Amino acid sequence: MTHATPAPHPHPHPQPQPPAPGQPGSDPGFYPGSDRPAGRSGPGQGFGPSDAMAGGSWAGQPGQPGQPGEPGESGESMEAGGRRARRRGAAPAGSGRARKAGEPRAEDRAGRPLGWRLVVALLLVAGLAGVAGWGFHRVFPAQPLLLALAPAALVPPLVALLTRNRPLWLALALNVVLWFAATVPLYKGVAPGMVKDLANSWQALLTTLLPAQPEPRLLILVHAAVWLAAMAGAETAVRSATRVAAALPAMAAFGLALLLGVDGDGSNLPVAAALVVLTAALAMVRDDRPARWLLAGLPAAALLAGAALVAGQFLPVAAEPYNPRQNAELPPPVRVDSVSPLDRVSAWLQFPDRPLFTVKADKPANWRLAVLDRYDGVRWTSGARFQPTGGRVPAGEWTGAADTVRQSVTIDGLPGGWLPAAERPAEVTGVPGLGVDPSSGALLVSAKPGKGFAYQVSSRVPRPSKEDLVGAVPVHDPALTAFPDGPQEAAFRKLAQQATKGADAPIKQAYRLQKYLRTTASNDPTAPPGHSLKGLEFFLETTHRGTSEQFASTFALMARTLGLPTRVVVGFRPGQQSNGVYRVMSGDVVAWAEVKFEGLGWLPFYPTPGKSGSKDDHDVVSSAIEESERLEGEFTQGGVNKPKPSAKSSTGGSRRTGEGPPLWVIIPAAGAGVLAIYAVVAMALPWWRRRRRRTAAGAEGRVLGAWVQTCDDLGLKDDKALTAEEVVSRHPEAISHHLRPLAEISNFVRYAPTDSTDSTDSAIADQAADEAWRRSDAVRAEVRRSTPLKHRLRRRLLFR
Repeated sequence: MTHATPAPHPHPHPQPQPPAPGQPGSDPGFYPGSDRPAGRSGPGQGFGPSDAMAGGSWAGQPGQPGQPGEPGESGESMEAGGRRARRRGAAPAGSGRARKAGEPRAEDRAGRPLGWRLVVALLLVAGLAGVAGWGFHRVFPAQPLLLALAPAALVPPLVALLTRNRPLWLALALNVVLWFAATVPLYKGVAPGMVKDLANSWQALLTTLLPAQPEPRLLILVHAAVWLAAMAGAETAVRSATRVAAALPAMAAFGLALLLGVDGDGSNLPVAAALVVLTAALAMVRDDRPARWLLAGLPAAALLAGAALVAGQFLPVAAEPYNPRQNAELPPPVRVDSVSPLDRVSAWLQFPDRPLFTVKADKPANWRLAVLDRYDGVRWTSGARFQPTGGRVPAGEWTGAADTVRQSVTIDGLPGGWLPAAERPAEVTGVPGLGVDPSSGALLVSAKPGKGFAYQVSSRVPRPSKEDLVGAVPVHDPALTAFPDGPQEAAFRKLAQQATKGADAPIKQAYRLQKYLRTTASNDPTAPPGHSLKGLEFFLETTHRGTSEQFASTFALMARTLGLPTRVVVGFRPGQQSNGVYRVMSGDVVAWAEVKFEGLGWLPFYPTPGKSGSKDDHDVVSSAIEESERLEGEFTQGGVNKPKPSAKSSTGGSRRTGEGPPLWVIIPAAGAGVLAIYAVVAMALPWWRRRRRRTAAGAEGRVLGAWVQTCDDLGLKDDKALTAEEVVSRHPEAISHHLRPLAEISNFVRYAPTDSTDSTDSAIADQAADEAWRRSDAVRAEVRRSTPLKHRLRRRLLFR
């Protein structure tokens, strides 16, 4: 920031006249009525009176008589001086004493007037807080969010308006009481654990899949953040004269909304644009300009916000923002039920006529219940990390063609907390306390659903093409290919290699293995339950009969010996259909295996044969088996021979290239670039200012530039109330020795400028300008010599 040194005002205020001879500050060679001293010989010799600086008003305007508000001032009226003194917190002119620290101002004692600007400013603060809170629309559904925002944004500005003439502590205390009262409708009663909920809400939101459930224990964070922003902004607007400081708390609340809602649906760019417009309006209202400025300024601010809204969509940071959920610690895997759904298969088959649930859907599908991906040699368990969600389920790896299946499920007698749905759900509604495993898409409800409990699900059923399947490459995940220690591993591997002999692609191996189990063993609902290693070995080598529990488990383990990542899924066949409603009974239970491929995600395989021994009695499985047999036949006949891992990998490579470097590289690089630019600007800007002032047009401009530059070098940029005499007196002799002549030259040039165009006078003026800069350079050198390097660097980096 540079000091503007305006020329003397010719009309409203009289031109300062030099003192009369004999008066303090007079000079024998200065004659009344003259524009310049008689016999001016050159810089430093009779160049203005030696006392001329005593009447200066501030470091940037040496020699201007009188301080604001003092009797006898000539640069401004007493009234204007009083206004400026009040803005600085000083006593008005003529008050007789200065205001003590902490003492209320005169207008505070008389009461702050209720003007339209104050009312409009408080309305804008309420709008800022409300708009900032709306930034949480990516975190919570709209309706409950609005109910939490409305009182939080409106009540604090009203409190600030009513208590504007009262102590601040009273306003804060009233806000606290009203905030507690406003939480009663949020919780629908008094909540003793509200403070604990507030302390834990941010961590709970970081482990929640968005949108979050609109539970009071989570909404309390939004309620408190918006209330605090509105309270801080309103009190700042009422009790200070700042322009935009009242908008800063709302900006902080918006920043919190951005962090917590970074991976939610929708965009916060319109919210940011609205905040820009409201902040600009607040600045114009607080600027004491005429009301017509608002009519011109608001459209300009809206236009700027609209341009930012359009351009913001193309910023790289908007495409890959920082997501704090990636660093949040997820809850550990938990055991959902005391009895695994896979352990229930045999019992359900023994009593096949028990009603479990009904599904109203537009097409039949397998209703997936539980996903089990860990095996310890005795039983399959789930490693799912369930996260709370308001209904959204993260998408899987497959991004290609898919069918959408919409279901309305009604629970009848299904035990446990697992919720059935077709394939991988995309969205679930009607389930309070819903949890979802982002890895598998499995659904879990916190409280066991009772009979008649209903919810809606929208699922995506992938439709990969033949080319996608041929080029499928299994993912590398040791946890999904782990085989328990024991002698059974060698036996399972030997049988798997025999079953897949000649298969030169992973997808072929999976199809051959499926066909092997379907043709070498029979489906017997009366077979003994269990899926331990010894039991499965007995099933493979001796009995050759079992339920889908044994078939799915055996397929998954044999595939793991071939390096295929597998898991077991427990679900149900579509059930009996009537008028678009599928009635699912306990006898419809079925287990199958899935293999994970890059880009495709989990592909299902059905190793369990039909109950008749040759044909499955279920149309979904039958169609899947027919498709797999057709593809396997094409593989054998050479119709589609070679997999295309190279094409797949090249596609993945190009995709990684398009994504650019990881975030942990981008952020430090961007920070280093910003710091480098800042350092260059901080070092170059003072040099540019000094050069501009040294080469200003005219000798008068160069002299005044030397004085302003010297004040900057002395660190007096912000001390505008100092007189020139005070500037000189506060510095040691080594500096004042050069500072005093510079002040005299600057005083004379400012208050007694020559209008002559004589070449001799021009030469003298140029000499005066050169002398002024010589003195300025000397002061600068002395300041640099006496100031430690770290202090000089600090001032330079802070643009002081």
